[in-house]
Amino acid sequence: MKVQQEFSKYAQQYGNYNIIQEKVVQKLLRDLDDKPTHILDLGCGKGALIDAIEWEVEHFVGVDFAPKMLELHPKISHYVETVECIYGDFNDPTLFLELSYQQFDRVFSASALQWAEDLEGVFKNIASLKRPLSLAIFTADTFKMLFETADVAPLLRTKEAVNSLSLKYFGVEVERVEYKLEFASVREMFQYIKRSGVSGNRNVLGFKEMKKLMHTYPLNYLEFEVVFIKS
Repeated sequence: MKVQQEFSKYAQQYGNYNIIQEKVVQKLLRDLDDKPTHILDLGCGKGALIDAIEWEVEHFVGVDFAPKMLELHPKISHYVETVECIYGDFNDPTLFLELSYQQFDRVFSASALQWAEDLEGVFKNIASLKRPLSLAIFTADTFKMLFETADVAPLLRTKEAVNSLSLKYFGVEVERVEYKLEFASVREMFQYIKRSGVSGNRNVLGFKEMKKLMHTYPLNYLEFEVVFIKS
């Protein structure tokens, strides 16, 4: 598995709580060998992928299970002729049955599939669409030092587990990329965790544990581990 590293100084991007997700989208698009004109975005959120597209697209379909996110997702785009936002859950197999009747040149998912209830089932359903893929998934070494310091198990699946499923259903190995995001203070760091969505809004520490961790966390940055799947 290829390993890359990127380092960002968060103090220069204060207030931008989606900086890592945006880096993930940029890499997905940078690695393309084609310029797909019919796109499916699973877990589209408020539109990071469509906002980054800079070529002519005929049809863009964004799927998300959060209505408020879909409300924020662009309904028009300078580069996209037709934008369609669908309320749907990629954990639901019937969603893929409906999607199978549509034409897509490539299936994207940026920073969403790590929250799949059954990742193997989701991969199986994505594979059933028989389309090229550009997927990015946060994995277990995201916030590695934080979890080790707090003596808490990681929230996410390991890169090895995701790689195994990728080989099984897509026939490709993942590419691992490590990002590091630096902060001016530990307080700012925890504010980022709370607001960025990277933790999936899952509170794994109580108030006392969090307060203690703020005094004992040894780094001035957070680690993020992302695996990319391209076929």
